[in-house]
Amino acid sequence: MAQQHLDPTDPAADVATGESLAAYLRAQATEFLRALRLHRETGGTHQAGGAEEPVDAARLLRRSARRISGNLHTFRPLLDPDWSEEMRPELAWLSGTLGLEHAYEARLERLLLALHRLSGATVLPAQAVDAALAAAPLPGGGPAGATAAQERSNLTVGAAKAGALLERQLTLARTRAHSTALQALGSSRFHAVADKVAVLASEVPLTLTAPTTDLRPPAAAAEERLTAAIGALPLVTAGHPYNAEALVHGLSPDLSPHPQDGPWHQVRLLLRLHRYAQEVLHAGDLPVDLRLLSAGQALDRHRDASEAAAAAAQAARTPRIAPATAYALGVLHADQRHEVEAARFAFQQAWQKQTVSAP
Repeated sequence: MAQQHLDPTDPAADVATGESLAAYLRAQATEFLRALRLHRETGGTHQAGGAEEPVDAARLLRRSARRISGNLHTFRPLLDPDWSEEMRPELAWLSGTLGLEHAYEARLERLLLALHRLSGATVLPAQAVDAALAAAPLPGGGPAGATAAQERSNLTVGAAKAGALLERQLTLARTRAHSTALQALGSSRFHAVADKVAVLASEVPLTLTAPTTDLRPPAAAAEERLTAAIGALPLVTAGHPYNAEALVHGLSPDLSPHPQDGPWHQVRLLLRLHRYAQEVLHAGDLPVDLRLLSAGQALDRHRDASEAAAAAAQAARTPRIAPATAYALGVLHADQRHEVEAARFAFQQAWQKQTVSAP
């Protein structure tokens, strides 16, 4: 867990100051404006240089908005307070609004793949009903084998109907999120944000002392907040691949969010702020830290699985659904809560590894 830090007493150290912060913010503002121009020219999707994979302009907007907002928070003592406090929530609003469509799309894909895996189906949910009925056991089979086959058949049929229900609900949510994003990008609120970012691309409102202020103390404070939040997590429990206590709570029919998820989501946010602060210190050329990378990926999996579990639970509360559908959704919910625990275990394994410093 040891990490290298610049020695503030070393006169030869290349100390990052408020000037470095200003250069970073200008660069991110320029990236924001470039993504905005790309979105307006292509409607949000662009084939970059003949590449096969499209570049998502909305994703690029979110990327720069998150970095600007995050470092306005971390380095707020160096910035004009009124401007910073007005800018941060607007960027957070924009990033959150633009991210919803992709989140619903990814959630649906995750849940459908899980249903296919759990039911043993290799076909699309809509096709699985006929396949399951065709595979149902004939009368007169052995009782044990017939029971097992019938349970598998019921799960397959229920999974098909559950998949269709999730597809309807999440596709509708995605469509609404898409419309909301389009409305947001055409709103006066967004144009006000874009105007402020355009000014930021050339002029950063630093305080009078900021240009010569060392950035390492606020960056270290961000790292300390992350370390403290991780220290409050039940890492000993997360060190076990199977956390029965968490699963008992996770499988509860309670409508409120899982009580253990919140602190993990907070750690994910703090890890992101720490990484953004390090980008500023390294002038955007941040060396790859495999430990932080693995930890961040585990926390992303944790967030995705917990939100997918919530979506399955919400679908199971749909009125008048068939028992087989409710059963499949319950199995799916339990599966995603297991994925939550697996992600916590992966984070614990990644975070406990010692960082090997280069000689």
